[in-house]
Amino acid sequence: MLYDTVRRNVAPNVAYCQLGATVDENHVDAVLYFRITRKEFTMAERLKHPGADIAPYLIADIERVMTPALVVYTDIVASNIDVTLRLLDGDPDRWRPHVKTSKIASVMRRMVERGISSFKCSTTLELSTICETGARDALLAYPATGANARRAREIARQFPDVRLSALVEDAEQIEAWRGGPLGLFIDVNPGMDRTGIEQARGDEIINLARAILSAGLEFRGLHYYDGHLSKHDLADRERIAHQGYDRLMEIVAAFERNDIHVSEVITAGTPAFPCSISYSQFSGASFIHRVSPGTVVYSDCTSLAQLPESWGYRPAAIVVSTVVSRPTSHRITCDAGHKTVSADAGVPTCLVLGRADLDPARPSEEHLPIDLTDESRPLAVGDALYLVPRHVCPTVNNFDHAIMVEDGRIVSIERVTARGREAPISKLDAD
Repeated sequence: MLYDTVRRNVAPNVAYCQLGATVDENHVDAVLYFRITRKEFTMAERLKHPGADIAPYLIADIERVMTPALVVYTDIVASNIDVTLRLLDGDPDRWRPHVKTSKIASVMRRMVERGISSFKCSTTLELSTICETGARDALLAYPATGANARRAREIARQFPDVRLSALVEDAEQIEAWRGGPLGLFIDVNPGMDRTGIEQARGDEIINLARAILSAGLEFRGLHYYDGHLSKHDLADRERIAHQGYDRLMEIVAAFERNDIHVSEVITAGTPAFPCSISYSQFSGASFIHRVSPGTVVYSDCTSLAQLPESWGYRPAAIVVSTVVSRPTSHRITCDAGHKTVSADAGVPTCLVLGRADLDPARPSEEHLPIDLTDESRPLAVGDALYLVPRHVCPTVNNFDHAIMVEDGRIVSIERVTARGREAPISKLDAD
């Protein structure tokens, strides 16, 4: 089992495991490690347990499917959307989902049909896709400069009825948007130290809003992505997040004192989602508050560990893989290497639905070795495995096509519309 290869070290709630090796309880080598909270292991065991209901995931005529294959269960997608809207008191205007996870146009359209009209994204391909699927409001939530900013402006001209916005963190970035149709959000750094102005620099944030307005552009609000809180358990996550939100509200109050209205505040990807909806000051505020979890549409091992089990999210996007080899009596290999199931979140990269006796090991590019802890339940070459990714967002991005399944039957094959990126140059200049 998973716990057989890890031992607690340094702190009681943290486990460290060398990639592809056993960790001795009295020694940890100074090599590449990944860090997982014990809560994630608990969720991992729940997902793998044979008692988990695998029946909704079994596909009729699975032998027709070339593997590895990305499978999206449309009824579970609908259920996950329902869960999110229920948590937001049925108000779709409080959700600005990030489409980096969904990627598929039909899934985006399903969200639009449920009344969700505001989205955010990271790439120009995601931006154009969400505009094509009926969004009324979209934020390019990634620093865009040069040709990237020019392409975003082209998309805005192509979709004049969609309210498009971009992010800035300093006055120099405003120039890329001057004279264009996009409004601007200020990116506030809540402590993740990835992008944005540190929230302690309130005067600079206000001066940047003034610069936006002086450039003749619309100041749309504040973007506050607190994804760094994922490393904490839920109680600590909420406490730290609320402290940050208190400071964020102080910034909004400073804006009001300077006669600058903040019309929208965006917080919370998936890890901080519970923290944002439990923060009472966002309710009835002078601005529209929107949360932006995107992973919840499909869910994965990590997000299921981060969110309360009682909420009812379920994996809606899995990878079907085939056993291709039995190199030893206690190991099988399937065709789901890290070019299939993303390894960015560490090892194991996935869990085998319904098989607690299977422990995925370190993958190579096209191969995923899996250790059998119960040799009385053998698998043969050709058997199908249903894998729940540890990180579904980049896993979806690995595939050109997705099999859409409803009630156990394949209903369509769809292109993963927003995977990858647009061509870096639209056309070459003539000699």
